[in-house]
Amino acid sequence: MNILAKTNFENLGKKYVGKVRDVYSQDDKVILISTDRYSAFDRNLALIPCKGQVLTGVSKFWFEQTKDIITNHVMDFPDPNVIVGKKCKVIPVEVVLRAYITGVTGTSLWTLYQKGVRDFGDFTLPNGMHKNQKLSKVILTPTTKFEEHDRPLSSKEIIYGGYMTKDQWEKVADISLKLFKRGQEVALSKGLILVDCKYEFGLTPEGEIILIDEIHTPDSSRYWQAKTYEKRIKNGLEPENFDKEFLRLWFKENCDPYKDEKLPEAPADLVEELSRRYIQIYEQITGIPFETESRDIEKRIEKNLKKYTI
Repeated sequence: MNILAKTNFENLGKKYVGKVRDVYSQDDKVILISTDRYSAFDRNLALIPCKGQVLTGVSKFWFEQTKDIITNHVMDFPDPNVIVGKKCKVIPVEVVLRAYITGVTGTSLWTLYQKGVRDFGDFTLPNGMHKNQKLSKVILTPTTKFEEHDRPLSSKEIIYGGYMTKDQWEKVADISLKLFKRGQEVALSKGLILVDCKYEFGLTPEGEIILIDEIHTPDSSRYWQAKTYEKRIKNGLEPENFDKEFLRLWFKENCDPYKDEKLPEAPADLVEELSRRYIQIYEQITGIPFETESRDIEKRIEKNLKKYTI
């Protein structure tokens, strides 16, 4: 199957390689190309067919669904794998919202809770909680951005650390809660529970806060199937999930993904299953049949981005 591992386009601007996206920067815009790289535990682990196209398509859906809440950076979708966005100053904080206690990564709520953490700075959790339990209210757990490993931040640390002013943080927090509420409502109408997610924001030259990067994709959000959640939790089972958790779990069970220099290759059947899940969640969220690409993806992107060459 066609896979986009990386890009190497000339005349698109200065290139930055992220975990999943190749980003080309120009004077007034950025070109974000979603590849099929699979990232977890702060490293790339595998290539998942169709992943980049799904991320872009799902973001396109959600940017449209939330543009009345906050202006986003989107200028154009010239290709199924590409977003052209307004250039802005990126706020160095990732705003993570959680409605359930779950996760397996080092910064996940459940991992920290298992280690005995109860006081998270802006909120305190009671004893006796169990994995995948719904929280009494949606909580914000911001982390740093641009550091080698994400680090939790409290509201005070955000303000006194100079990440944002008090007014900016209060606005970002309010917008994030509104975005998440909209996401939960729309997701539930599609038969899904939006469990948690992260948002990224930027400042325009005029000082306006805008939503950037991606929104409510299977990479930045966790989804569970709503109709089976209660029954599976009652029976002591994991929720029926459609994110990358099962492949994360495989790596965690078969190596130390944070410390091992060389990791085992992801099993082909799990890669195929994850690709199928990405496509399924795209179709479930957007209601649009997914069209698998038979052409050379890199050549198609190059053709579709000709008008943006400099």
